[in-house]
Amino acid sequence: MSRTRPPFLDGLIASLPIVLGYFPIAFSFGVAATRSGFTAPEAAALSLIIFAGASQFLALALLTSGAPVLVSAFTLIAMNLRHVLYGPALMREAGREAGTRHAWAWAFGLTDEVFGQALGALARGQRFSEPYMFGLGLGAYASWVSGTLAGAVAGGGALDGWPALGAGLGFMLPALFLALLLSILSRRQLPVIAVAGAVTVVATLAISATSGILLGMLAGALAGLVRR
Repeated sequence: MSRTRPPFLDGLIASLPIVLGYFPIAFSFGVAATRSGFTAPEAAALSLIIFAGASQFLALALLTSGAPVLVSAFTLIAMNLRHVLYGPALMREAGREAGTRHAWAWAFGLTDEVFGQALGALARGQRFSEPYMFGLGLGAYASWVSGTLAGAVAGGGALDGWPALGAGLGFMLPALFLALLLSILSRRQLPVIAVAGAVTVVATLAISATSGILLGMLAGALAGLVRR
């Protein structure tokens, strides 16, 4: 008699590629935080509460440069507004019968990579499951927080002996998301992605990185609506 794994365990296993990408980046964030004067508990608290991936490096730069807390907060919110669209987009792919009773909890873990992994699972015919989403999000969240704590405990000079490694870590998050995106890419989606990418690049060069992300997101959403 065959036994199927619980959806929560399936989610944890599916999170392993994200875990492998998150931990070293979070480690470097912990190192950067202690180098900026934060204690290990303070660095871990930033990841525990904010959980914003690469945006946390911007938060460090803003806080250490003396920027007002409100300005820092609004900047981070603007950079991460795209996450608001992840839940509705995911549920649209899941179908009307998908349960959302505990969405208020598992939606906290909808980072770029978690969203990409969940969307890929749906595209491969997997049925939507809230326990699966909890497992997927928990794996990613735990790796980010533990990686931050490990980096903070190691101290601000932990990566000084490996400058090439420190430089390469900054590319791991976008590379991971790109890999997840390519796994669910179809020919029909190419024009939408091209529009979003072009607007993001142009707006980033002409205005700022934050504006590029926001305008690219809006352009992609509009292009998607037009193609429907």
